Amino acid sequence: MLGSGPAPRYGHNAMSCASFSSPIACALVAAGGALGSLARYLVGEALAGLTGADGFPWALLTINTAGSLGMGLLFGWFYAHGGGTETQRLLLGVGLLGGFTTFSAFSLETLLLIERGASALAFGFIAASVIAGVAALYLGLMITGPSR
Repeated sequence: MLGSGPAPRYGHNAMSCASFSSPIACALVAAGGALGSLARYLVGEALAGLTGADGFPWALLTINTAGSLGMGLLFGWFYAHGGGTETQRLLLGVGLLGGFTTFSAFSLETLLLIERGASALAFGFIAASVIAGVAALYLGLMITGPSR
């Protein structure tokens, strides 16, 4: 049952920015996002040759894994040092890691569900995210009608 487990270690909404004014929050997220997007591009370019003969997207797997590791390190550090500041959360968590890969935020939200004792909901979230994401991409392709 949702909420029946222990309180999550990393906060109910680890990416909250409620205490910041909107222009400052937006500037922090934009700055971090620009750096994260650039890092994603550069890492992707550096790893472009990793796609094997089978076509498996190793570079993307590496980026998603690195982003999730980064989110774990960031929020582990926040937990160990009193929660981190709003500036740190917005610039590094939402902006930098969000620009690098949204998979890191997906991983954090999944962990938060598990920590709240909602494992079934977490696995439903995983399945729904993957299925809905692939289905939405397919729908977008069908709507725009690209040639095959």
